[in-house]
Amino acid sequence: MIDERRVPIDRDVDIVTARQLGRELAAEAGFTGSDLTLIATAISEVARNIVVYAERGEIRLGRTDRNGREGIEVVAADEGPGIPDIQQAMQDGFSTGRSLGLGLPGARRLMDEFEIVSEVGKGTVVTMRKWRP
Repeated sequence: MIDERRVPIDRDVDIVTARQLGRELAAEAGFTGSDLTLIATAISEVARNIVVYAERGEIRLGRTDRNGREGIEVVAADEGPGIPDIQQAMQDGFSTGRSLGLGLPGARRLMDEFEIVSEVGKGTVVTMRKWRP
């Protein structure tokens, strides 16, 4: 990750901070228009999951480059309870809380690449990338 920036997440205001920083970094990376909104929304979704389910964690943001293609990478990491069934958690409408169950699957749809690694009792790491057109 190039030009990495970190945002500790443990309350709602941190979600806004991560979203704004991600939008700024994406603009610096050359994203425009609706892509800026898509990236910011995906960041909001994974940051909110940290606050709701893990209580605290971190969002790492940075530019990335693969085979000459430029983009932005977002890593949401926590040491919360973990996700017992990732496949189930990735289904629209599934929620262990009082939400619509669109957070993780929604973030996956908004970004070009989406990876999730989770271990019960150890935490979760979500890595997302959006490539500049």
